[in-house]
Amino acid sequence: MKTAKDYLDEAHAVVPKISPEEGITRHGGSAVFVDVRDSGEIAASGTIAGAVRVSRGFIEFAADSSTPHHHPAFQKDAELILICGAGGQAALAGKTLKDMGFTNVFNVGGFSAWKEAGGPTEE
Repeated sequence: MKTAKDYLDEAHAVVPKISPEEGITRHGGSAVFVDVRDSGEIAASGTIAGAVRVSRGFIEFAADSSTPHHHPAFQKDAELILICGAGGQAALAGKTLKDMGFTNVFNVGGFSAWKEAGGPTEE
């Protein structure tokens, strides 16, 4: 039987973690930032400027081009940089995307670290 730690360990093994500072250097380029937190969390704290907002529970539908819920930002060759509250949900969502055939997926960790590093934000 798997534990939450097992799932996180598997996710961290396949989804590279980048620092907020490295994420900031990639912001404004071709990378797509995805906030996987629920809308209430985003409303309370804000998010990365320009981030696509897709909760972890909906990621498969937004990423799958065969569903009516597909978000055009999810292209197999896109550089996808995921963020959440502390990094765990971003890692798990990133593993899901890797399992779906996305190859250029990164976890930038938690939003508070992004803000503390001076990353651009929006409401």
